[in-house]
Amino acid sequence: MHDQGPDSRSGADSPQPFRPGRRQPASRRFITELAPQASVDQVFLATQKQLRPNRNGQLYLQIELADRSGSITGRMWNASDEDFAAFDEGDYVRVEGTTQLFTGALQLIVSGIGRVDPRSVDESDFLVLSKADVERLVAELTTLVGTIGASPLKALALEVLADGELMRAFTRSPAGVKQHHAYAGGLLEHVVNLLRLADRIAPLYPALDRDLLLVGVLFHDIGKTVELESERGFSYTDAGQLLGHVLLGLELLEAKIQAVQHRSGVAFDHELAIRVKHMVASHHGQYEFGAPKLPMTLEALALHHLDHLDARMAGVLQLLQNEASIDGGWTQYQQNQGRKFFRGRNGGD
Repeated sequence: MHDQGPDSRSGADSPQPFRPGRRQPASRRFITELAPQASVDQVFLATQKQLRPNRNGQLYLQIELADRSGSITGRMWNASDEDFAAFDEGDYVRVEGTTQLFTGALQLIVSGIGRVDPRSVDESDFLVLSKADVERLVAELTTLVGTIGASPLKALALEVLADGELMRAFTRSPAGVKQHHAYAGGLLEHVVNLLRLADRIAPLYPALDRDLLLVGVLFHDIGKTVELESERGFSYTDAGQLLGHVLLGLELLEAKIQAVQHRSGVAFDHELAIRVKHMVASHHGQYEFGAPKLPMTLEALALHHLDHLDARMAGVLQLLQNEASIDGGWTQYQQNQGRKFFRGRNGGD
């Protein structure tokens, strides 16, 4: 079968609205277990949906479908407003369709989709991180923050840990909606990974201020707790669309600096505040990647490269997992990275 894109079914009749029936779908296969040309009839978590026109003006529904193993893009050709309104982001949906490869990625061509009662769903099939995993990560975060020695920086970090609402958002937010750590708790896991890395590399560079680096790690993506809506699926908030997580993070950082000053009655060191803010502002590393400034301190440079390392490694590891069921030693060509990745053959034997 040839790959099909958004224009492939522009002339077909519109499908009838899908309603999940009483018949039980087959036993679950996780997304990473799906092979090309596989028939699918099972429940997924709907995380993003869009009703788009193709070049011929026909509408199609695009939806990101997820389980605990990863995500897959679903497309329903010749969709209607009724199809789009049949479920919301964050709903569990039963999907019927067929998988296929398109431009190097596995996608799901949807023939039917409809909301299911969440009480009938085993949520453990959809949580990458369990409640125990999140508690363990929070404990490790608290321990690593507790090793910060400089009192103004430690006080700044403790303001984050003491903010119950912020920490709840921190523990349920993804680090992104698609590229890496795109699951509930992904932001927390990403930050803890970076704290581990920072803790290990700081002794190798005596000129590096370890305390400053750890605080920069804690705050660098904190704006994502506001940028991304994480209660029902993962989508951008209005503030996220208009400002982005870097500017939102700088606002949160300034609020915490003010809180430290209010709590202690002592002015926060001006240069120290600027250094932490610079780390947040420059952690993307390059202007074309959304950094308002380039890294211009040792700590900012280290943060950028550690952040890039963890994000890239997490993204490729997810790719390798997503394509585990596809034959051959190589992944499909990844347009956003300009390459394929070698998985190895025969399990690396």
